[in-house]
Amino acid sequence: MGAEDSQGDPSTGNTSVRIAAPHTGSLSRRMMLIAAGWISVLLLAGGWALDRTLTNLVEDNFDDQLGYLLNTMIVVSETGADEEVFFNRPIGEPRFLEPGSGLYWQISAEGREGFGSYSLETKPYTPSQSLWDRTLQLGPPHSDDDPHFYDSFQFSDEPIRIVERTVILPDSETKWTFAVASAREELDYQIRRIRSILAYSFAILGLGLFVMAMLQSYYGLRPLRRVKEAIQSVRTTGSNRVTDPLPLEVQPLVEELNALLAHSQKQAEEARTHAGNLAHALKTPLTVINNAATAKAVDLPDTVIREATTMRRHVDHHLARARAVGRRAVGHAQTPVWESAEAVRRAIERLYPNGRFDLDGNHDVKVAIERQDLDEILGNLIENAAKYGGGSVFVTVDAEPDLAQCVIWVEDDGVGIPEEERTRIFDRGARLDTGKPGTGLGLAIVRDVAEIYGGGVELDESKDLGGLLVKLILPQAG
Repeated sequence: MGAEDSQGDPSTGNTSVRIAAPHTGSLSRRMMLIAAGWISVLLLAGGWALDRTLTNLVEDNFDDQLGYLLNTMIVVSETGADEEVFFNRPIGEPRFLEPGSGLYWQISAEGREGFGSYSLETKPYTPSQSLWDRTLQLGPPHSDDDPHFYDSFQFSDEPIRIVERTVILPDSETKWTFAVASAREELDYQIRRIRSILAYSFAILGLGLFVMAMLQSYYGLRPLRRVKEAIQSVRTTGSNRVTDPLPLEVQPLVEELNALLAHSQKQAEEARTHAGNLAHALKTPLTVINNAATAKAVDLPDTVIREATTMRRHVDHHLARARAVGRRAVGHAQTPVWESAEAVRRAIERLYPNGRFDLDGNHDVKVAIERQDLDEILGNLIENAAKYGGGSVFVTVDAEPDLAQCVIWVEDDGVGIPEEERTRIFDRGARLDTGKPGTGLGLAIVRDVAEIYGGGVELDESKDLGGLLVKLILPQAG
């Protein structure tokens, strides 16, 4: 786990915990490792497949030449009266006449000298001159109706490849085994040359692909470095947004960053405004107390109590606004309105046991506001309705999906508020009925907190109960 760093705002009482994320390594290095892995896998697989293909082609071509010579031998072969095989015309391959040339043929038959496993004293029935004193060992008696290709290492200094086939010549009932053999030296050389060319070619190709991947990574990640430079410029120059043109893929990040910068700037301006308003609000009561104390006024205790009450009212108001602003910055809240209204109603019923409280409307609507702030708003509205009404309070919860809003009506059966006083009643400390306890901050706090979350509050006359109707508008949670 990363280290935790606690930061607090003394004006709001909120504390944020910032957890340092562990270092995840270089994005460029990750891309390089992935590219190197895929390039290696693809080149190895492609090289192996190409090696198999080319090797098989060379071997097939080599076998085709042996098969051609074998078929030529069979075509020109005849048998004499004494069952002796001879060629009716030359084969036309001079290497068959040169001893140790690397190209050999042999004709043998079952039951005749030379067939089967041979010793140095035995001779095949009909060998080529190139074999000289050697014999092709064809193995135990068997029959190959089709050409049969295989490798043989019977000559210690010369690996050979053999093709053999069993045929019955015209005017003969003997099964003759025709065999042609060729040294593998040329075949193996061609295979080694092909593999050498493939190895060098794929090594150069792999190096080139890796270099291209490095260049692609450097060029592709360059916009992120430009974002870093833009953020650094914002921090050093005091600008409040990133204006540099960037690729489309990075633009959403830049837009979110600009939105965050604008939000932070708004938060700072609101904090400065709250501090200035609070300082201005406290300045007058403090001056009054100071003057009274300096003059040693006889009503100093009463003056201190009165002005202290005023200061507390201002402090409570600004703290409520600051808490709402701080909670709004945390994220998008989703609070069920019905649960909050039910909880507030139960609390108010204990304070006013003789009152009648009705709650109706949408049970499922949620608003984008923190639960504590919603409880405070509804608590102020319902408590005011119970305090200044005639004993009946009616709360209705409704949703307007088209406007993405939630509307809450709070009605009472009191005397209401005259239309000309409905604007002034939202001022801090404004009270129409001074005979009942209170600070006059309820509706002011309701209005300020609702506006912080993008909502609002309106006053009207209740047509059903005849008293005051408060229309609270809050943004509906998505």
